[in-house]
Amino acid sequence: MSRYLTPGKIALLALVELYAESRFPNQSIVPVLSFVIKHLVSPKENTTFILTLDQIKAATIDRPSAVVGRTIFDLLLKKLWEINSFDALHSFFTEVQTYLVDPENSEKPPVRVHGERSLLSRASVLGCFVRRAGLEYVRLQFHDAILLWRSFIQYREPTLSSWKKRNLGAGPLSFDMNLKGLFLQDLIVEQVYGRLREKDPAVSTDDVERLLEFQVDSMQRLGTRIPDEMALQLEQMLDTNVTIPALSHYVEFLNSWRSGDYPGSFDNLHRYFDYTMHNRDRTFYQYALLNLAILQADFGCYRESILAMQETINTARENKDMACLNFSLSWLYHFHKAHPQDCPDVISSRMERESLQFLKAKAKEGGMHHLQSMAHLSEAKQILVGGESVASAFESILRSSHLNTTKNIYNAMGSQILLQSSLWSRLGVSYLGWMNCELFLAKYKHDSPVEDVVKALCRGAYIMSMRGRFEEALERLDGVDQECLRTLKVYQYWATYVGLLKLRSAIYKGDIAAAELLLQQLSSTPSVEPDCALEISICRLDLQTRIGNYSAALSTLTALAETLIRDRSDLYHRLRLMVLKADLLSKCGRPLKGLSVAVSAATLAWRARLLPVLFAAFRTVAGILIALGEFEAAYDMLDKVMPQVLECEDAELNARCFAVLAECQMGIAGGRRGEGRVGGLVRALEFIDRAFVEYSRIQDTEAMMTLMSQKARIQDFMGDKGLRDDAVKMYRQLQKGA
Repeated sequence: MSRYLTPGKIALLALVELYAESRFPNQSIVPVLSFVIKHLVSPKENTTFILTLDQIKAATIDRPSAVVGRTIFDLLLKKLWEINSFDALHSFFTEVQTYLVDPENSEKPPVRVHGERSLLSRASVLGCFVRRAGLEYVRLQFHDAILLWRSFIQYREPTLSSWKKRNLGAGPLSFDMNLKGLFLQDLIVEQVYGRLREKDPAVSTDDVERLLEFQVDSMQRLGTRIPDEMALQLEQMLDTNVTIPALSHYVEFLNSWRSGDYPGSFDNLHRYFDYTMHNRDRTFYQYALLNLAILQADFGCYRESILAMQETINTARENKDMACLNFSLSWLYHFHKAHPQDCPDVISSRMERESLQFLKAKAKEGGMHHLQSMAHLSEAKQILVGGESVASAFESILRSSHLNTTKNIYNAMGSQILLQSSLWSRLGVSYLGWMNCELFLAKYKHDSPVEDVVKALCRGAYIMSMRGRFEEALERLDGVDQECLRTLKVYQYWATYVGLLKLRSAIYKGDIAAAELLLQQLSSTPSVEPDCALEISICRLDLQTRIGNYSAALSTLTALAETLIRDRSDLYHRLRLMVLKADLLSKCGRPLKGLSVAVSAATLAWRARLLPVLFAAFRTVAGILIALGEFEAAYDMLDKVMPQVLECEDAELNARCFAVLAECQMGIAGGRRGEGRVGGLVRALEFIDRAFVEYSRIQDTEAMMTLMSQKARIQDFMGDKGLRDDAVKMYRQLQKGA
């Protein structure tokens, strides 16, 4: 097959010739020429790279022509069937060149006059297409030219019935005028055109290269693998006698990389860049090192990845490739933030010194708007991790949003909206965090990387689980598009969230065996995101606390806190561990030490505006004050923040706060007499009921049994035997269900 020409391009040439013959009225010029140019210069907008006659028919069948009673498709059909021999094909390519004019040698530039023959400038899009088509046809060897002719016959054959309506003399052998008077069964017809029954895809090397470029662009931009249908189509195209481009090795590298086949990805990476280096010297050497560094980082070879990235930076500087240099520095910064313990001290010191400002300045100078937008988001994330000004974080997000909107950077919207969701959740407005995830999935899903899509889905499901809607959250995760999960890294992230939700549900229900099994499976996962790893560790602490193993829980918590401090991890995570430590110390009989830890966590949380942690610290302090006998102080402190606590929509936090308020009222009632005591106990029963409703959402059986036990004792003290028996009955039902 030829390098460029296909039957589809011959049909486009026929349309160009009709345009040059002034066969298009004014109302049909723009739509038809837009269709032609779209398939010539905008291949990335098309997912169908083999132009079919059905597509051409759909674009021209409703367009009137300059001939009365005929559409443009009718004229095109006549033009195609006039090519009724191999010699006619040769004449077609010769005649179409006569419509070209050189503006330098002509007295006046070509101007189209309606109804007259129009000439095409050699420098125009259509002129370049005609020139290249003629040149490629002249360069064809005889064997390839015959193959082009036969594929054109197969391409045109489905329109025979339409051609017969306009030409009654057309028959089965009308594709070649030299066969007039013969039959399909004749020996000479079988010898010359016997292979016409074999349907081969009419493709060229140019079509394969366009398809491969589209695949590389999609896989790099969206982080996906090749769909099965596209992989089959690509395999069929490469099985033909076209020259296989070297880019196919790079496509195989990306596909193997996404699927987790690291040996295969290394092999294809070396194949592609060995070929590139052989043809282009060291021009692409820095990109080979860049891909190698990223691949080794995913493989877990962090030291080797750092060395490869350092070599990438040096080579990019030598070749003055600013785009590669800026991207490499950005990647190195994010790698240092994700794996600080694996970075050498020299790199760590460089990354801490105004690296983001340098990246933003260089990205702006080079017009790399996507990198500049990501730098603003990285700055906002760094502010949140350090617990700095929330207003500054919003400012950086708005700068990134302005770039994404004005420069049409669609694939950066996912990172921006996910960061907004995280920021709203930290401010205690979980509904806005959930709405941001839903907005992203509804409006920006198709133009964003698959990783961002799955992250938004998992984060939305996690917020739903905080409200106690575990079954609905798991249904949403199970309903994810399976095409998104064909990438190994994305699948591991999704599977970790599914296991995490099941683990939390098992812990609440008191299913210790299932919880331990899920915890073991999640802990054995090779690569887990930092947020998921922290949630798994917190579930381990919760499980150890529920079974009464306080010493193991305290040891686990201490080791985890030291790791977070060493890696300078997110302040939000460290404060959550401080609150858990205060709770654990209070349960171990050391409430004063727990009080100091909780007050420190509350102070830092208020300074950083991490409101969910602040409210959890208030609840812990109130519980410790109850243990110290300060019931009224605990009630006043916690009651004032309850409206903001309810805005967090965290069922577990709400339930614990209501339970603490109930204990406060019981303690206050214990110090009163008469009506004051009865009123306090009534309010305590109200808080117990509200805590029971919140615990029932997350199905925390043990906590609900504790509340029913308290309610039964209060009803027994107040002398209401009927309500006491109902509470005892509910307690036994919960005990039986557990």
